Amino acid sequence: MSSSGFLSRLRPSSRPIRFIHNSIISQSQSQSQSQSQSRILNTTTIPLNSNTKDDQSWTAYLLPIILAFTGGSLALQSHKTPSLCDAPNLQQRGVRIGGKDSTAHVVKGTYKPVPPELFAELKAICQDNMTLDHDERYFHGKPQYSFHKAVNIPDVVVFPRSEDDVSKIVRACNNYKVPIVPYGGATSIEGHTLSPNGGVCIDMTLMKNIKALHVKDMDVVVEPGIGWMELNEYLAPYGLFFPLDPGPGATIGGMCGTRCSGSLAVRYGTMRDNVINLKAVLADGEVVKTGSRARKSAAGYDLTRLMIGSEGTLGVITEVTLRLQKIPEHSIVAMCNFPSIKDAADVAIAAMLSGIQVSRVELLDEVQVKAINLANGKELPEFPTLMFELIGTEAYTREQTLIVQKIASEHNGSDFVFAEDTEAKKELWKIRKEALYACLAMAPHCEAMTTDVCVPLSHLAELISKSKQKLDASPLLCTVIAHAGDGNFHTVVLFNPEEEEQREEAERLNNFMVHAALSMEGTCTGEHGVGTGKLKYLEKELGTENLRTMKKIKAALDPNDIMNPGKLIPPHICL
Repeated sequence: MSSSGFLSRLRPSSRPIRFIHNSIISQSQSQSQSQSQSRILNTTTIPLNSNTKDDQSWTAYLLPIILAFTGGSLALQSHKTPSLCDAPNLQQRGVRIGGKDSTAHVVKGTYKPVPPELFAELKAICQDNMTLDHDERYFHGKPQYSFHKAVNIPDVVVFPRSEDDVSKIVRACNNYKVPIVPYGGATSIEGHTLSPNGGVCIDMTLMKNIKALHVKDMDVVVEPGIGWMELNEYLAPYGLFFPLDPGPGATIGGMCGTRCSGSLAVRYGTMRDNVINLKAVLADGEVVKTGSRARKSAAGYDLTRLMIGSEGTLGVITEVTLRLQKIPEHSIVAMCNFPSIKDAADVAIAAMLSGIQVSRVELLDEVQVKAINLANGKELPEFPTLMFELIGTEAYTREQTLIVQKIASEHNGSDFVFAEDTEAKKELWKIRKEALYACLAMAPHCEAMTTDVCVPLSHLAELISKSKQKLDASPLLCTVIAHAGDGNFHTVVLFNPEEEEQREEAERLNNFMVHAALSMEGTCTGEHGVGTGKLKYLEKELGTENLRTMKKIKAALDPNDIMNPGKLIPPHICL
């Protein structure tokens, strides 16, 4: 039985007893338990004054019982960590970070000043590789292409150069219970690198070395700060490449953290399929390596997959061993236009069911094609468009191209063209990779809400059609881009950040897409991750039991809740 339940059965008058109980709790927050009890004993005579001796004897009888029970309660509270239930920022001013009913895009948090002693320790570790400059801290506290914001920014930004630096930084922050936020290319768009509670931003971009390349094993060991585009430039002379291709500027560490993918995922899988092992610094500063370089293993828990997609909430990634692929002998890029987006989606599905080994199937709606034309001076037909890439021998790719052309013609396709020239193919994929920039150029005074959902492939056409109807009916400028070969698609919704009605409309469109995807056994995010932006959908998608299990893991590895707090796990989930 709880102490409050026991007291409710004994109390002759609720007011005096409540005063004592609250006094003890409030005192315990600032002083030790023994000091609290001592001070309460000196003040209890004020509310417990009575005109009768019987009342005085009654309160004197109750006082030791109250102290015993509340003391036990305090002892239990002193062992409770914030990560076991609601995060600290939920316990003050009713603040929430991305709760399931939240519609806020400005993330609030509880700010606690960083102790001067920690600044001194960080300076000793990082030397000149840290900054307190406000502009630099503001830049690190606001992701470049994310509409999410936070009320606070980091107190300091540090730039470690080695795994040892990271370990020392994290250990120091854990000692002072100061939150940390890992930071890479800042291309994530769901608020992953926000610092709602202030604290320390760990910028990993100086750790970008390629530590080992094993050509015969087709793997490479890299530090997390290297970008995937830089890595592929290094690998090209060896006839190898790393197949994941998210947005330009993304780093390997951030790609692991968000479990990203890209247009080539339909053939090569996502980040979880292309990481052999990694090293990470845990909340106590300990460094863990999650596996060997063997391509498969049945030894122990799969800690590699646990870290991939953990978004910095379990550890800071310091080294990654990646699976590589041979650069294809030959490839063809084909394009075709369609009268409706459903026709285009149906062709993508039919192509996958035909058994054709495509490496990419990308879908652009007519609005996105128009944005590309305006931004790049192109004259592409402004209709829903499919882009295919087929790889293999020259004979094989040409044979497969003819099959794709036949499938397209059966679904009202027109203007079927293909390119084999290397530069022409690069140019086509370049304009696809820069689609977001094209959208922003079309509406320079707007912000972009870029979101994604993913469904089983058989539901893709239905979901895109329903979403497209909503998007076209909206007063906002909206585009659709899909990785149509694996059921994943994005929308870019452009809105004026000064107009609250426009932001709410963008959020309404996002909510419709997500709930429609969930109703089709899909997910709220195929590759962008959760951050703070998708927190509110996780309980519906995963269930409370799943989230409680995640929270148990988080509490075990990060009992002080310093690792990117407020991200990935909804704050209303309690153990």
